[in-house]
Amino acid sequence: MADRDPDDIKREIDEARNQLASTVDALAVRANPRRLADDAKAGLVQFVKKPVVAVSIAGVGALVLVVFIRRRRG
Repeated sequence: MADRDPDDIKREIDEARNQLASTVDALAVRANPRRLADDAKAGLVQFVKKPVVAVSIAGVGALVLVVFIRRRRG
């Protein structure tokens, strides 16, 4: 094995440590449960705000209401 300068080895170790710290920080941000929940909520709200989806949900709600009222009366 070739002789390596101890300062070069220390510098490489420091660079690797900094890279690893950055990677761990990025993973912690991406895996944050609060962020994941907020992203899922935002995606769902955006999906529901589409006109076709909103009308479909309203239709299903009206159908459920009619069925509930009929069963209640019958």
